[in-house]
Amino acid sequence: MPQILNGNQVRDQIKAECLPRVERVVAHAGRPPGLSVVLVGNNPASEVYVRSKTKTAAELGMHSETITPEAKITTEGLLELIRELNARPEVDGILVQLPLPAHIDSQKILLAVAPEKDVDGFHPCNVGLLSTGRPGLRPCTPAGVIQILKRYQIPISGKNAVVLGRSDIVGKPMAMLLLHENATVTVCHSKTRDLPAVCRGADILIAAIGRPAMVTAEYINPGTVVVDVGINKIESRAEAEKIFDPSRMAAFDKNGSLLVGDVHPGDMARLASAYTPVPGGVGPLTIAMLMSNTIESAERRTGLSS
Repeated sequence: MPQILNGNQVRDQIKAECLPRVERVVAHAGRPPGLSVVLVGNNPASEVYVRSKTKTAAELGMHSETITPEAKITTEGLLELIRELNARPEVDGILVQLPLPAHIDSQKILLAVAPEKDVDGFHPCNVGLLSTGRPGLRPCTPAGVIQILKRYQIPISGKNAVVLGRSDIVGKPMAMLLLHENATVTVCHSKTRDLPAVCRGADILIAAIGRPAMVTAEYINPGTVVVDVGINKIESRAEAEKIFDPSRMAAFDKNGSLLVGDVHPGDMARLASAYTPVPGGVGPLTIAMLMSNTIESAERRTGLSS
């Protein structure tokens, strides 16, 4: 039987470790770590995600606020808001929820966030710190993947790791973090020749391609550790029937949809030695690492750590 890498359990461990860190910041600085989330317009999926972030912050005794400019705000108007947040001493972390409306220059906005408050780890300064192995704020999802591998004692050093996807948010930082753990890393993408064969060479396969159940049996060598970063909503019954076994279709009929990762769930469970389920794998760790990053920023900014 393969080992199921339970992200909810790891999330709870990380949250438990965050509690005394928050208490130390309060004792030292007289205030809790502060997180400001900027949510532009009305995106239902983003609103759900932001509520989860603020709920988790409250559970940990942190201060959080959600700022909700109207969708018609201009790039300059949003830049002014970011400048105000940069200047507020009680704000340790600034998170701009993506995607932004099409008329806003997202790159300008993300560049405007002060690097020391960039708890998403997207600013070029933090990307550079990651690339050179210096301390800094790491992108939350890739950092969560490393945590789940380490806490389940999955060996990384000396292993062949294949990262399927080259996004700035997951693929590229994931490759860097694996390199820092002494893995031999291959980054794949849509132009990679004989993609299934390259993936079959992995001891650890990280799928972050954004295509539902694309990674099938031909990509997975028996015994591979598979980490599925994808979260895709299947709303077509015909498509669901191609992916899920009949026992899951009752849940589809009840809810009208099912979540699936980038890896075919049946093939993954049959061939992997260990794998992250979807949901309940990598997803819960993203918010946990966001909280950890915000506390880390507060620790640095209040002089608790260098």
